[in-house]
Amino acid sequence: MAKWSARDIPSQSGRVAVVTGANSGLGLVTARELARAGARVVMGCRDTDRGNASRSQVLAQVPGADVEVRRLDLASLASVREFADRLHADVPALDLLVNNAGVMAIPRQLTEDGFEQQFGTNHLGHFALTGLLLPSMVNRAGSRVVTVSSAAHKPGRIDFDDLMGERSYGKWSAYNQSKLANLLFAYELQRRLEVSGMATISVAAHPGYAATNLQQVGPRMQGSRIGGLLMSIGNSLFAQSDEMGALPQLYAATAPEVRGGEYFGPDGIGESRGHPKRVDSTKASKDAAAARRLWEVSEDMTGVRYDVFAG
Repeated sequence: MAKWSARDIPSQSGRVAVVTGANSGLGLVTARELARAGARVVMGCRDTDRGNASRSQVLAQVPGADVEVRRLDLASLASVREFADRLHADVPALDLLVNNAGVMAIPRQLTEDGFEQQFGTNHLGHFALTGLLLPSMVNRAGSRVVTVSSAAHKPGRIDFDDLMGERSYGKWSAYNQSKLANLLFAYELQRRLEVSGMATISVAAHPGYAATNLQQVGPRMQGSRIGGLLMSIGNSLFAQSDEMGALPQLYAATAPEVRGGEYFGPDGIGESRGHPKRVDSTKASKDAAAARRLWEVSEDMTGVRYDVFAG
């Protein structure tokens, strides 16, 4: 795996991939490189105007790329269901789902379904989307679900008594919780896939400290010029590029040696930058009882049942 780069992605010809949050940053790089390797890529974007502009960028860099933009707002269960329904109608089989989209450290607000925005978007939206798309994946050899977490999962804890931050809300603790939820979900999904003997695998990745527009959203929503300036300085001094930050999830999505339940991040000091390698996660992320409870809560909140595992 040493010094693995996007040039090492094996041919993805004949494969269909969905990448959420594909209009910028890690998602855009991931969509572009999968398309460069020959995949048909569906770019799931909340803002289709921005998505189409990003698609044009991909086509400029990869002429003839098979990429399309479809509206997907992970903060809306109605949007998630509409996206899944339309995809099922047009795409009978799916090989790869990259759960990449997310929001980070924003002031408390609610999704249209009444969920705290970070938990609702980063975890519940992807939980629902995966459950709705999984039936078109489970019989596909080599199919994968890649869920993007963060080193921020390490201080995270799942507060089952206050998941929505109604009694107490901190923008960073809510983000940490959502990123821990991503890992609990990825590992629990793998356990269920294994028990069911299905071909699909579930893996996870994190980008380290990558410079994207994700860091600017929170300060902008708060109207904090100082916060935005500090984030910009941090990105300039310490962050790696989105090109590098996307490598762990690209590796997880495409490398032949990847196994279900693995987690990938950068190989540099503190996993903040570098080329992809297999990394470890916290004890809390491997708590099977917490993962089962989170799964059940998520089914109740979203109304999405993973019928492929029924019986």
